[in-house]
Amino acid sequence: MFKGKKYTDSTKLIDKSKFYDSDEALALVCQTAKAKFDETIELHVRLGVDSRHADQQVRGAVVLPNGTGKTVRTLVFARGDKAEAAKAAGADFVGAEDMVAKITQENWFDFDVVIASPDMMGVIGRLGKVLGPKGLMPNPKAGTVTPDVAKAVTEAKAGKIEYRLDKTNIIHCPIGKASFGAEKLTENFDTLMGAIVKAKPAAAKGQYLKSVSIASTMGPGIKINTSKLG
Repeated sequence: MFKGKKYTDSTKLIDKSKFYDSDEALALVCQTAKAKFDETIELHVRLGVDSRHADQQVRGAVVLPNGTGKTVRTLVFARGDKAEAAKAAGADFVGAEDMVAKITQENWFDFDVVIASPDMMGVIGRLGKVLGPKGLMPNPKAGTVTPDVAKAVTEAKAGKIEYRLDKTNIIHCPIGKASFGAEKLTENFDTLMGAIVKAKPAAAKGQYLKSVSIASTMGPGIKINTSKLG
């Protein structure tokens, strides 16, 4: 596969055989982000669990102290006072059956987070097949099914992200933009890693943090020393 000059230059900054301390890795990842746009910094965590077992699932949500650097578009399913509260909190789209119809009939997905009050789950249940595969289905564990939809909107706008295992037992999450600089990225990294470590299932055996790495959108991966991460 052809790698561009900027990517090749970035790889020269990294010792592929080395496991970096997190603060050093986050300073390095900012140097490797050489694209003309503000690259997203992603965290990749391989866990020593088996996601096929219900008692070894790792899933949750956390508000990153410095946000993600991305403008988050929120869709809220609510009625009455809750719908008004969601609008007041800055929700981009609020509705009920009308929003279900818009998604199913128009294939409309101009939103990043879906929030619902508990009484609306019956209404949006039929969206499971389209929202589920995109990771957009509201879930109580992620705080996106809640009576306090206004608070959920505020948190989503402030940089709340959901973390969950994929089929290969890896969590992939954005922790900010290259323009944040190492200090802000470190704060976000520590917050997310703290939540993942805390979420260790009781059924997990052996080494929990198998590998941790970070990379910018167009840059190479940087391996992080897991021994200091808990």
